Amino acid sequence: MSALLERLGMSLPIIQAPMAGTSTPQMAAAVTNAGGLGSIGVGAVNAAGARSMIEATRQAAAGAFNVNVFCHRPATADAAREAAWLAALAPVFRQFGAEPPAALREIYTSFLADPDMLAVFEEERPAVVSFHFGLPPAETIARLKRAGIVLFSSATSLAEAQAAQAAGIDAVVAQGYEAGGHRGVFDPEAPDAQLGVLALTRLLVARLDLPVIAAGGIMDGAGIAAALDLGAMAAQLGTAFIACPESSADKYHREALMGPAATATEMTALISGRAARCLPNAFTRLKDEALKGVPLPDYPIVYDAGKALATAAKAKGDGGYGAQWAGQGAPLARSLPAAELVAVLARELAAARAGGSAD
Repeated sequence: MSALLERLGMSLPIIQAPMAGTSTPQMAAAVTNAGGLGSIGVGAVNAAGARSMIEATRQAAAGAFNVNVFCHRPATADAAREAAWLAALAPVFRQFGAEPPAALREIYTSFLADPDMLAVFEEERPAVVSFHFGLPPAETIARLKRAGIVLFSSATSLAEAQAAQAAGIDAVVAQGYEAGGHRGVFDPEAPDAQLGVLALTRLLVARLDLPVIAAGGIMDGAGIAAALDLGAMAAQLGTAFIACPESSADKYHREALMGPAATATEMTALISGRAARCLPNAFTRLKDEALKGVPLPDYPIVYDAGKALATAAKAKGDGGYGAQWAGQGAPLARSLPAAELVAVLARELAAARAGGSAD
């Protein structure tokens, strides 16, 4: 057992991914109480909302949990580009008897520009804080470490992982291209080598001096065992937990996850403004329809339009315009309570390590 896992009180090398908008305090607590590391994502809420989620998780969890924030470059508004985006979406809104927003706004604040969120972490002192899309300034990292907080950072390349190590991060999450949700690249305008979890995990294990957590397409105990065999400290699973009753995924997301769309996930920036892997649906098809050739506004400004369209469509009974994030392992999803799923994963992992089957 890794020293870091022991420090966090984990009996299993299983981490539930901090899926903003899907993971909940109840889910995180269930995973932690089952021996893994539960996670909540607070990148899409303000400091007060984050404090409330941390307190709710702490009340239900008997051990450590992870709190994730977004470290993206703050958005740059472009009124002309945003107006063109809304004009392109207007006919789609009208199909549902609605009008698009009059203007778009930056719907949430990057951790890089949110001193209130940092203050909450210093006061609440969650066991783990993790970063996605990049790293905060050195002083922020130093303040979190002085508060006794373990720090994780996602990385999609060796260069990003080396930057995390140099910054003093305690463990790196190797996010393979298979992973569901937002691609964690530090610079979305730079080339992306699109490394898979197998190659990326092994590369980081070989080249870094800190623990590596494998993430991307891992759905069962055999996948966790493979990650550990590559040298990972633990495996992080996100899509595997979407169908759990503790998840906040809506019925449309759950139905799509259990249907044929699960076999054909795709990477798109249309919904939020940054590349993210999701289930194909009516929104992703707009790339060849209403949004074909329309310049994309900045992240997360464009997400304001996506959320408004999803709301308008759902009001008319159409759930095909939501952000239905999912990784390439989606066809292996199981609808089980989170604690039961962790127990099944643990049995499968034990069987895989013993060379047998948990079936």
